[in-house]
Amino acid sequence: MPTALAVRRSFTVLAVSAIVSAGVVGVAEATPPGIPSTATAKSQLAALTVKPDGSSSGYSRDKFPHWADQGNSCNTREVVLKRDGTNVQQDSSCAAVSGKWFSPYDDATWTAASDLDIDHVVPLSAAWRTGASSWTTAQRQAFANDLSAPQLIAVTDNVNQEKGDKSPDAWKPPSTGYWCTYAKMWTTVKTKYKLTIKSAEKTALTDMLNRC
Repeated sequence: MPTALAVRRSFTVLAVSAIVSAGVVGVAEATPPGIPSTATAKSQLAALTVKPDGSSSGYSRDKFPHWADQGNSCNTREVVLKRDGTNVQQDSSCAAVSGKWFSPYDDATWTAASDLDIDHVVPLSAAWRTGASSWTTAQRQAFANDLSAPQLIAVTDNVNQEKGDKSPDAWKPPSTGYWCTYAKMWTTVKTKYKLTIKSAEKTALTDMLNRC
């Protein structure tokens, strides 16, 4: 029979494992994958091509097929809601019917999936103006549904709508404590997809990374 100490140690291991799996205790903060270190983000930013944004002519969200099928009746939005939430329960069609979500853009907590948007950190139209207009539809679909880079995050819907297609020189998350992470995410996505940045955007990202 295990000793009381062994039992306590067993529970401790289980508790630690649960914390590691959840990321945090309580309501999980959205943590997309692939967020680089500060040093890496600064190096990436220095290497990006600086040039004025191109035209929005010809842009349409339909040219970036998004919320693609991810298997098991789930689409990209539902996968991100599950990833970024705590105790998320889904119905047979994969829709989130309960759970809790913390939006790091504005430090708000929600219990209804309808209060959340899945933000494209680098907006689709911003990508179009900085290189994606020359991509194939398949490339734009991969960008719009990228679950391996820090390009998708569950946030408060109204905040996402205020952001629109703005780059960091024109819009930053209301929570200044998230500026460092946001700049890392933006920079590494632009790097992965070889998108350009304009001068004011680079200045804003530099200032944000200096907060890290």
